[in-house]
Amino acid sequence: MQDQPEGTTGLAVDSRYPLYFRTLICFAAAGTLLNAVNWSAPWNTDKLLPLAMVALLLVYTAVAYQIGRHSHPENAATVRRWLSFSDAGLIGAAIAMANFSLLPSLLFVTMVQFNALTEGGGRRWFEHNTGLLLGVGVGYLIYRPALVVNADLNISAASLIGVFTYFCAYAFYTHKQIADLRSTNRTLTADQHVSKMRTYKLSKYLPQRLWRAVTTGQEGELVTERKLLTVFFSDIKDFSQLTEELEAEVFTNLLNSYLTEMSRIASQYGGTIDKFIGDAVMVVFGDDASKGPKSDALRCVAMALAMRKRVREMKQEWYNKGIARPLQVRMGINTGYCTVGIFGTASHQSYTVMGTHVNLAARLEGAAEPGQILISHETWALIKHSVMCRDKGHVTVKGFSTPVKVYQVTDLRKNLGGQQSYMEDHTPGFSMHLDLDKIRNYDKDKVLQSLEKAAATLKSKVII
Repeated sequence: MQDQPEGTTGLAVDSRYPLYFRTLICFAAAGTLLNAVNWSAPWNTDKLLPLAMVALLLVYTAVAYQIGRHSHPENAATVRRWLSFSDAGLIGAAIAMANFSLLPSLLFVTMVQFNALTEGGGRRWFEHNTGLLLGVGVGYLIYRPALVVNADLNISAASLIGVFTYFCAYAFYTHKQIADLRSTNRTLTADQHVSKMRTYKLSKYLPQRLWRAVTTGQEGELVTERKLLTVFFSDIKDFSQLTEELEAEVFTNLLNSYLTEMSRIASQYGGTIDKFIGDAVMVVFGDDASKGPKSDALRCVAMALAMRKRVREMKQEWYNKGIARPLQVRMGINTGYCTVGIFGTASHQSYTVMGTHVNLAARLEGAAEPGQILISHETWALIKHSVMCRDKGHVTVKGFSTPVKVYQVTDLRKNLGGQQSYMEDHTPGFSMHLDLDKIRNYDKDKVLQSLEKAAATLKSKVII
């Protein structure tokens, strides 16, 4: 009677279980009919029909198994429904031919209700009970049972044992299914954890907007479009010469530490790292979580200043590690309409930004001196009230027919004058950077003592 539920997925179910349950209930019905036969009576229709029904039940068990086993996967659900309907019909006929014995009838009817509700709810309940009633009707018309309530315990024994065995087997089957589901759930939880870790690792290699679209199944939203973006480029001056001078391990650690710090600062200011090209870094503002062109440009310039400050701090760290040649970084920033989207072939694609304004940002970075941040007039117009810049006039850049107006970023206006929080100076034999935002109250006296000691020593030193 019991088939594998249609909605069961992701869990291996033994295909023999439906045979076991159907065999048990058919054997119970056959045993009930055999006990209901009056063996001492002469051989007549009333004796032959129940025996024929017993034979039919046994043959049906084998035939139903073969049908269910060889059914096509696309038709498996329909085959299961028809077999369940046939099961209920045969049980109904067996109830009628057992002269409606009280206990067997109650047990078999209960079993039909149980199967109907466990297999599919209300719809299956209607189908199974329809089959049961049809079976009772056909059995009544063929056999013409005596409409007398029969409570003979001999007749009830076989059905009681069979149905009891059936429910015990089903309980064992349910317990096994629950254990398998728990095991599968533990496996899925572990796989989900692994998938989350892999997804997190993947986020390091993809732009945030692309990563979110892929992980949420919204790749269709990544259409190629024109956007007003602020694009940032930076690279290390004389990078090729540096690679020749340093050992591979030292060079790798230096570059990774540099790119790590640059990535951290870009993330802090809300920029999207488009790509790393060797030592070059490309960051875009305005594509993901834009707060308006002015805010995007201001955050980009503030990021560039923070990167320049951090590079200057790292020079001393690199010097202490034996890297005498200081790393000098130059930067370029431009604002304008760019084409953003997915580009590439069917086998390899990348989400990136393209256009004339992207090229101009790269050209400004190439035209900058070490330590300089050059910005275009379009970017300057958006940030001039918050950032102090120097007019550098016009420069000729490759790929542009006319000279381009550029500005050099000095610092945020709030950091200049009496409110200046960062100071630095470098001469042969002397290097200083003072970041007031990072000095704590309990270190203030220590810093002052160091400065006073250095000043006193320098004053007493006779320099020839």
